[in-house]
Amino acid sequence: MTWLKPISIDEHAQSSYAAYFQELEARLSDPATLRPELVRETLALALHGRSYAALLADAPILALNLDSRNVTFEAEYYMATDQARFQPVKPLLWLWKSLDLSPLGQNPVFGIPLRRVLAGFIFNSVGRDFKCWQNVEFSVGYNMDVGDDVVVHRGVLLDDIGGIELHDGASVSDYVNIYSHTHSVLDGPDVTLRRTIIGRGARLTYHSTILAGSVVSDDAMLATHALLRGDIPPHGIAMGLPARVTRIKIRDAQDSYGVDSTHFVHPEGRKANPQFPDPTPNQTRLPEGDAAQSAAKTALSVQPELIR
Repeated sequence: MTWLKPISIDEHAQSSYAAYFQELEARLSDPATLRPELVRETLALALHGRSYAALLADAPILALNLDSRNVTFEAEYYMATDQARFQPVKPLLWLWKSLDLSPLGQNPVFGIPLRRVLAGFIFNSVGRDFKCWQNVEFSVGYNMDVGDDVVVHRGVLLDDIGGIELHDGASVSDYVNIYSHTHSVLDGPDVTLRRTIIGRGARLTYHSTILAGSVVSDDAMLATHALLRGDIPPHGIAMGLPARVTRIKIRDAQDSYGVDSTHFVHPEGRKANPQFPDPTPNQTRLPEGDAAQSAAKTALSVQPELIR
């Protein structure tokens, strides 16, 4: 049973919002819709109360920045970005980001359903009742696979350039960072893409960080401020820097799990830069001295040669 209570708003406002989302979804579903033009008109009316044409005549620099064709995203500078997939979602990401900074985006009864509609046209897949709060950032958006009843809270970074899976009922708390790419410690441009998987009912708690290629199994939990550089088994609770499993939830074992890191075979990962086509070798050594080596061995975890 959920611990949240239902909240109602003015019926006229609610019906107006619902009609708007229905119209927006219909327009986005229409192959004839030019998404950059739809987005710039939407932002002009929502943020400045007039048409894009009127705003362009009075404040051209402001108007031009509402058109996604006149802005760039960080992802566009990376060779790993599939431009054929990114360009169709780029205007929708610009709409998402821009409205998050407005009263519309800060209003949950408007902002959450709006993001739910947009996610259906941005993500690779998304299930029912996706709930995303404000100021969530994506790298490309199109490499997100999201199940049913997933919740993502404020200020989360979803670096999906290498792919992120959030399975049914997963919960991502405020200011969590989930990565899906790593850099060589010797050559920054040597980038490896590794899919990061968050299992069914898993919980990533406040300010935690999950590095690329990690697998958080079904019903597992990552503690506040923890840094995960590997995997968490089903029902496990991982804490610390770097995180290690310190507790196991008292649960009945299941016959099968959707995500079980104990049986997961990690792929090598995809190379993002053709100048570095080969798997990244080990590029570090332990510090000199027995005490230093012992401390370093305790701190090291999966893939020590790679960093964010």
